[in-house]
Amino acid sequence: QLQLVESGGGLVESGGSLRLSCTVSGVTVDRYAMGWFRQAPGKERERVSCISSSGDGKVYYEDSVRGRFTVSRDKAENTMYLLMNSVKAEDTAVYYCAADHSTATMKSGNPEYWGQGTQVTVSS
Repeated sequence: QLQLVESGGGLVESGGSLRLSCTVSGVTVDRYAMGWFRQAPGKERERVSCISSSGDGKVYYEDSVRGRFTVSRDKAENTMYLLMNSVKAEDTAVYYCAADHSTATMKSGNPEYWGQGTQVTVSS
């Protein structure tokens, strides 16, 4: 059974950096489309970034994080990462790791598998 566990959240100052991890068990990380989503208080959940399930490992970013966040996955560690640089107050949210067989489904925002989430708080 596929399981996702996020870690690495916490309190970070505006302009600082943080790296989130999503440890995958039950499958190999590169066989699925993987993604990061976030939900701020009182707001809808939004997609942050995702990696294609195809062999090319194509990466997608939302405009709000492009150029500041970098998503990657390590097959040896069976882990996906989100490196967050130049963080802003508006990046404060619970960040969720997700997985799905289909890249299209991942990009649509409705992947099948979800982690429990990790809180990121940016102080100004």
